[in-house]
Amino acid sequence: MTKYPHFKQDFTASLVVFLVALPLCVGVAVASGVPAELGLVTGIVGGIVTGLMRGSSLQVSGPAAGLTVLVYEAVREFGLPALGVVVLATGLLQIGMGALKVGRYFRAISVSVVEGMLAGIGLVLIAGQLYSIFATEAPESGIGKVVGLPGAFVDALGSTTSLASLALGAGTVAVLVLWKHLPRRVRVVPGPLAAVGLAVLAVLVLDLRVATVEVSGLVESVQPPSLDTFTDLAGLSLAGTIVAFTLIASAESLFSAAAVDRMHDGPRTSYDKELLAQGAGNTVCGLLGALPMTAVIVRSAANVQAGARTKASRVLHGVWLLLFAALLPAALAHIPVPALAGVLVHAGAKLIPVRTVVGLWRDQRGEVLILAATAVSIVSVSMFEGVLVGVALSVVKTAWDASQVKLEVVDKGAGPVQAHLSGNATFLRLPKILDSLEALPDDRPVEVDLSGLHHLDHACRTALESWAQRHSSAETEPVRVTSA
Repeated sequence: MTKYPHFKQDFTASLVVFLVALPLCVGVAVASGVPAELGLVTGIVGGIVTGLMRGSSLQVSGPAAGLTVLVYEAVREFGLPALGVVVLATGLLQIGMGALKVGRYFRAISVSVVEGMLAGIGLVLIAGQLYSIFATEAPESGIGKVVGLPGAFVDALGSTTSLASLALGAGTVAVLVLWKHLPRRVRVVPGPLAAVGLAVLAVLVLDLRVATVEVSGLVESVQPPSLDTFTDLAGLSLAGTIVAFTLIASAESLFSAAAVDRMHDGPRTSYDKELLAQGAGNTVCGLLGALPMTAVIVRSAANVQAGARTKASRVLHGVWLLLFAALLPAALAHIPVPALAGVLVHAGAKLIPVRTVVGLWRDQRGEVLILAATAVSIVSVSMFEGVLVGVALSVVKTAWDASQVKLEVVDKGAGPVQAHLSGNATFLRLPKILDSLEALPDDRPVEVDLSGLHHLDHACRTALESWAQRHSSAETEPVRVTSA
């Protein structure tokens, strides 16, 4: 064992991660509108393929709740056969970005945009999965899901079948919320597995009539993309979906890596190598027609907390998923859909950064507005447009914060009025500058000193020249402008 000094810790951690990942893999697949087995395929690839590669040694990859909404929309719009093409293209783009060493630049993305993205995903995920708990069909649009919830809840109260489904889903959420308060010896079993296991037991004992997972077989579910589906890549809508998959999957994985690094004292993440690893995994998933993968913070945290020391734990967790999918696939048919929906409602709630919002509201209210605007845009429009709105607002806020300009007017009562500009003069501060200059007396000569400016953009320079011409047209001496 001297060759593998940490085998015992990694072996134990791999079992814990496997038990956490199993219900999440299945739940994400069902919520994404694809066969449950494809969630297991992505988990297997994330463990064995991505797990063997270098990057972040302890974070675990697989199908993520954060991509559920995007996958569901893609499958609904383009069909399941096109999913493999989208995921394959995503993986190849990630490999290209990793080779070009783009990974490190993802750290420059505003945290408010990422948190807003996760909050928007969480809200849409919760709203969509509540319909599964109510045993009714969910509206297609994100805003429709939110608006229709009260009516769906009232309808569920009037149906015996829906009440059973509602009770099972609510019970699953309750178990997950309360699990962390139970004695440590009970919490040896991961919360998601315990919640789903208790739901299965309740269905069998009480003979509840609720929907269960449909099983079609692992081999039958794996459908590599045909050559015909690659012709769809020429379409702008599919290309936009691929870009959205790539940016969101990459950002989520690399931000997860940063969070995992704070949990342990081992080797730090190499962001470019991690992006290559994620790309390799998504390429394989695309070739198998499976779900896209990202690094998943829930599984990664479980891995670290279980005492994992090397990447062997995540590779072994992929092996356990493979053995389960090969030997016990029929067991999936006993899992109630409302229980999986409850697991995802709980996961979606964790995506909403309540503590972050409270902290930011005290010091950075502008960041809270960006976060909220990103989340609302994702819910009301779509994932891709919502992220673009957040990035655009973040850029505008950064430009606004950087455009700090000060105008100091010195009027000694006689002689010229002196105006000293300092800081960064950009078009964002132009109204303030012009208001102050136009308030200067028309009957006195003016000297404008620009030597204190670090930056003067074209819009401000043009506006200053125009103002100087207007002011000089009065019966006074021409405005004197001095620069550094």
